[in-house]
Amino acid sequence: MTDKAMAMDPAGDANDLSMAVLNAIQNPVILVDEDGLVAFANWEAESFFGASANHLARHNISAFIPFGSPLLTLIDQVRERRAPVNEYRVDLSSPRLGADKLVDLYVAPVLSAPGSVVIVFQERSMADKIDRQLTHRGAARSVTGLASMLAHEIKNPLSGIRGAAQLLETSVNDEDRALTRLICDETDRIVSLVDRMEVFSDERPVDRVPLNIHSVLDHVKAIAKAGFARRIKISENYDPSLPPVYANRDQLVQVFLNLIKNAAEAIGDRTDGEIMLTTAYRPGIRLSVAGTREKISLPLEFCVHDNGPGVPSDLLPHLFDPFITTKTNGSGLGLALVAKIIGGHGGIVECDSQHNRTTFRVLMPASKGPAADDDEIPMTKGNIA
Repeated sequence: MTDKAMAMDPAGDANDLSMAVLNAIQNPVILVDEDGLVAFANWEAESFFGASANHLARHNISAFIPFGSPLLTLIDQVRERRAPVNEYRVDLSSPRLGADKLVDLYVAPVLSAPGSVVIVFQERSMADKIDRQLTHRGAARSVTGLASMLAHEIKNPLSGIRGAAQLLETSVNDEDRALTRLICDETDRIVSLVDRMEVFSDERPVDRVPLNIHSVLDHVKAIAKAGFARRIKISENYDPSLPPVYANRDQLVQVFLNLIKNAAEAIGDRTDGEIMLTTAYRPGIRLSVAGTREKISLPLEFCVHDNGPGVPSDLLPHLFDPFITTKTNGSGLGLALVAKIIGGHGGIVECDSQHNRTTFRVLMPASKGPAADDDEIPMTKGNIA
C-alpha cells in the first residue's frame, strides 16, 4: 500500500482515534491476551505499573501484581463466564506498585478475541476525594452550628462567673485569692476558644478575585521564615504556567500559613527538617456542585510537604474533623478551618502521610481571568533541594 493510500486508509484512522481515546482516559487500561501477556497499555497504565507498554507486553500480568492477587481470579472468571465483572477495593499494594494501592476493578471480555480481557483500574484515592470532600464540609457545618450555640449560650454565663470571681477576690485571703485568679484565667481561656470557633459561623460572602498563587505562597513563606520556621529550610517547585486561582487572598494566606505552621511544628528541632511548597496543573478531577447538575474541574494543585514523623494512621481519616489534634495544647480547630475555607471556595484539601513524608494537598478550580497580582511578583520556578 502506498503512503498516500495509507494516509487515506479509514481503518488506520479509526485505529489512531481509538488509541487517542484510550490514552486520554485518566484511568489505567490494559488488554490481557489469552496467554496472560499485556497486549496493550494506555499511558495511565504505564504510569501505574511504572513500565513502558513494550516492557509490559513481554511479561505476564502476574509479574506486575502481588502474588495470589484477586485480579488473577477475576480474569479467569471473566474468561469462563464471558461476562464483565466489577470488584471494589482490591488491594494491589506491593514494592513495585507502592503502598496503599487500593483500586476498583472493571474486567470485561473482548468478544472478538477469545481469551482476551480488558481491565480498567480505578484508584480509590481518586474516588475517596469525593467522600473526603463531603466529610470535611459536613464537619465544617457541624462546627458552624456548635460555634453559634457556644457564642450565645456559654459566653454570657462565663461573663457572670468571671465577675463573681473578681468580687470574691477583694474579700478573701491570699491563699484563696489564687483560686479566684485561677477561675478568671480559665474563664478567659474558654472565652478565647469560643471566639476562635465563631469564625466557623461567619457565613458572609467573601470577595474573590483571580490570584497568582505563587504571590500568596511567597508571602506566607516570608512570614514563616521571619517567625516560627526561621530554622527550617523552605524550598519550592512551582509550575510557572499555572492559570490564576479565583479566591480570597486573605483566606488563602490563612490556609497556607496554618499548613506551613503545622509542618514546622511536626518537624520540631530536627536539623535536617525541610518544608517544600509545590504547585502543579492536574486535569481530570471533576466534582458535582450540590443541588445542581453543574460539575467543576479542580485542576490546580497546591501542596505543602514536610519530612516530619508523619500523621498516625488512626488519626488520618479524622484529621480535618474539629477538636482532633496531636498537640499537647492544641484546640484541633486549625485544620477544620482550613477545610471550611477551601470547601467554601469549591475545592478539596486532603492529607497523605507516611514516615518522614507528609503532604497536605489543596485542589482548587482555576479562574478564567488574569491574576489580580500578576504585576506584583513574577512566577518563577524553584528547585527542590
